[in-house]
This record gives sequence, structure tokens and C-alpha cells, in this order.
Amino acid sequence: MGDLHGGLRLLGRHVQQLRDRPGRRPHRPGRHLPPGLPATARDAPGRHPQAPPEDPVLQARRERRGGGPRGGGGGAQGPAHDRDEGAAAVSDANGTNGPNPEKDLSASNLPGQRGEGGEEIRVQRGMFGANNGGDTSGYGGLVRSVRLPGPATRPYGGWFDEVADELEGALEEQGLLPANAIEKTVVDRDELTFHIEREHLLLVARTLRDDPALRFELCTGVSGVHYPSDKGRELHAVYHLRSITHNRLIRLEVSAPDSDPHIPSLFSVYPTNDWHERETYDFFGIVFDGHPALTRIMMPDDWQGFPQRKDYPLGGIPVEYKGAQIPAPDQRRSYS
Repeated sequence: MGDLHGGLRLLGRHVQQLRDRPGRRPHRPGRHLPPGLPATARDAPGRHPQAPPEDPVLQARRERRGGGPRGGGGGAQGPAHDRDEGAAAVSDANGTNGPNPEKDLSASNLPGQRGEGGEEIRVQRGMFGANNGGDTSGYGGLVRSVRLPGPATRPYGGWFDEVADELEGALEEQGLLPANAIEKTVVDRDELTFHIEREHLLLVARTLRDDPALRFELCTGVSGVHYPSDKGRELHAVYHLRSITHNRLIRLEVSAPDSDPHIPSLFSVYPTNDWHERETYDFFGIVFDGHPALTRIMMPDDWQGFPQRKDYPLGGIPVEYKGAQIPAPDQRRSYS
């Protein structure tokens, strides 16, 4: 390379990693191999010229404690911090502190306040309810009442009353008394559940789906529950319905006795329940009448019993461990 501007002799091949001329730098090196320094910046640095001010929240807190704007607070000159002043108030969904005046605060509608108004299905002793010494949790002396939430009273609060009114009105228009179809309405933990008589389940579900004021278009599945102590209503099927139009979520709960575990299938109304009803049948033994292919989906076809029922024996298959077998629950050591 000579002293000319950009002169370079290629000896038979290209030079790898040869850069193009500088971009924003001076156009030519000016008879020097390295180009000049980059041009000065056209604008000031991108930051605020003033120092950051003091946090107003911290400043107000220090002043309340007796310290100055920069004091530590609570020193020899300032009053001590009151440790019993309580926790800070929490704002509700509307952005205001204190209870929501529109919310029903009656004991029957508060979560966990079932009290005597709930429905007692059994009294459980111990942590897991084992009666023959199988409770190894150390809580064998624990006695508690197992209750289901009882029927709620009007007003339910929020849009719950609107849905209940629309459903009852739509059923009356079809010639069905709401009291004959809806066994009870439960509001528990800010959730709405309609307990439906099983012979009217299809009509109620179709009404919830097709009525313009309701429009519960989606059923996200069905769950099974087994309450052995709830005589005549041991098996429960719980449907979860969602309204995409109105952004609402409710439940339908249907019960059946162990002696007649039949519930109408909602496959014709909500086809997405196909596999969910098969799984509930597989684990709980609930027979969904009208299902196109009600077969086991998890357990083998020749499996005996329904594994998620409370009366299903623990350890359905004998398990061997180093030549020994796991003892039955009533033969295990109790720590209570």
C-alpha cells in the first residue's frame, strides 16, 4: 500500500476480510494509513441533565416518622415506630378501600361460612378417615364434620342473579317449572353452581347453550365425585360451562345413587365431552346414557372396579417388595 488514496495491488487473488471504506468517518485517510478520529456527536447525551429527585413515598414516610427529608427516622429526636398500627389497607377490585357495598356479605354466601346451614354428609375421624388403625399421620384423634355448601339465598350478587333469572324464565317458556329442574342453587367461594335433576339435564344444558341471554357455548369437561355417605346421591357429575360471549363461568352438578348410576350424556349438546365422560365412567362408574362409545379410556377393558371411588380397595393389585407384601391398611401400625 502506497501513499495514494485507496491504492492496493491484488496479487493474483482477493484479500479476505478486506473492509469497505469507512462509513461516517472522514472520506479519505488524508495521506495517512489510519483515518482520522470519528466526527463529534451531533447531539447531547441521551439523559436528563438534572439529578433524580427523591422518592416522594420515602420522603413522606420519613416525615411521618419524625425524620427530616434525609433523616433515618425513629432516632433519638423522632418518635418510635408504632408496631401496632396494623397492616396496610388493601383496595378492592374497584380501586377503593373497604368492603364492596354491592357484595352480599351474609353468612350463607361467604366462602367457608357454611356453619349449620351447610349439609353434613359425614363425621371424619383422623386425617384420612381410616377406622382400623391405618391412619399413620399422627392425627388419629382428629374429629371434624364434612359438609357440603347448602343452598344460597337471594340476592346471589353480581351477574349470578341475572343468569338465574334468565334460566328460570327460559325453562318456564318451555313449559317446565324451574323448581322441578333445579334442585338447588349454590354460591360458594364466588362460584355459581346449579344442582339439576338428572332427567332434565339435557333440556337445561341446551337452554344454557342456545338462549341469547345466556350463551354458554363451551363445556370444558365433566368431573366425577363420590360421596359414599350422601345416601341416595353417592355419585356426582360436575359440568363446567363457559360463556365466551359474556365471559362467565358456571357449573351444573347432577347426582345419582350407587344402585342406579345413570346420567344422560351431554355429547349431543357439547360434543367435546366425549372423552371426559368416558374418563368419568372409567374412574367412577357413572353410566352416561346416550354416549356413542362409552368404553374405558385409561384402565384396561377387563379391569374390575372403578379406581377413584372412595369404596375402592387400596392396593388393588398385590405388590411384592423383596419377598414381602404391603400390609392392608387395617393391619398397618397406627401413630395416633
